[in-house]
Amino acid sequence: MIRYVTANQLLAYPKLQASMLKDRAHQFHDRLKWDVTIDANGFERDQYDALNPLYVIWETPSGSHGGSMRFLPTTGATMVNDFFSHLCRDPISQLDIWETTRFCVSPTVHDSGRVAARLMLAGAQLGVGHGWSKAVGVFDARMIRIYSKLGWRPKVLGTQGTGREAISAGLWDFNSEMLELLLQKAGVSPEVSAHWYTRAFGTKRRSIAA
Repeated sequence: MIRYVTANQLLAYPKLQASMLKDRAHQFHDRLKWDVTIDANGFERDQYDALNPLYVIWETPSGSHGGSMRFLPTTGATMVNDFFSHLCRDPISQLDIWETTRFCVSPTVHDSGRVAARLMLAGAQLGVGHGWSKAVGVFDARMIRIYSKLGWRPKVLGTQGTGREAISAGLWDFNSEMLELLLQKAGVSPEVSAHWYTRAFGTKRRSIAA
């Protein structure tokens, strides 16, 4: 199931938190060889995890991490503005645009494609439900195949490097049409997706500053 949870709320789910941070270490440090920090517990986290971000997490039946991504408002500190501003024409700082980072699928799941699709669906549900217009994020070349398969490719703002080494910044639009497409791609009913969202945020549409 999808769980929407802030960093502060995640403290109440120690198994979910620990498995997420260990899976991030495996993906970003061990497999992709990114220059990230791993602590004594084997956790990967950075300064943005300390800002009480909103996580979208696929939680397995055992209560562990199956996949996740992180959202932060662009009106505060973000990776795209702090480290990748050269990929954008202007700094991005708007109430209705949030940054998405740390897209991670656990190596323990059997169907990584399904988990990725449900994470993307949950991100779209979040954006539509909160009244956001767009998400901004930085992604590497390996993610383009996932976005293309799901039919939700970002508008590329800028790219550095070529081939498998390319890093790009992009914008994803939030709208009901895309949400409907991702429901089909993820194999999730509108009722289930809405339930995941309302369980976290209630039935009323949230403000863009939520």
